[in-house]
Amino acid sequence: MTELPPLSIETLWSILRGEIPDEGVNCLLWHCLGYRHDTEANQWDISAVSKDWSSQYPEPPDFIGSRPATVKLTRSIPTEDKQLLKEQLGFSGYKVGELNPTLTRRATAVSWLLSYMRQQPTDA
Repeated sequence: MTELPPLSIETLWSILRGEIPDEGVNCLLWHCLGYRHDTEANQWDISAVSKDWSSQYPEPPDFIGSRPATVKLTRSIPTEDKQLLKEQLGFSGYKVGELNPTLTRRATAVSWLLSYMRQQPTDA
């Protein structure tokens, strides 16, 4: 597993701009979902992963390469968080000529990560 980038607004923009490799985007999502790799046993520990995810994906999915996994990620974003890409980042989408499945899945990843960040407790 690659070293995780910090979960920050700059990281989210780097994902949208394609500056973070697909593996890094996946690893960040996996970490936030609770997947942990046990290097000694060379297997995934899914004890912190919700049943909704672990039952369908006992090993972390490739969100950039898999449409079904990305659809599940999209559906797991609460309705009130669906516009965070626009509201918090001012992201209006990609230009038609740029659009491809990888960029669309990266935008979905960032949307989910924004929702995840919003739901995390803040330290007072």
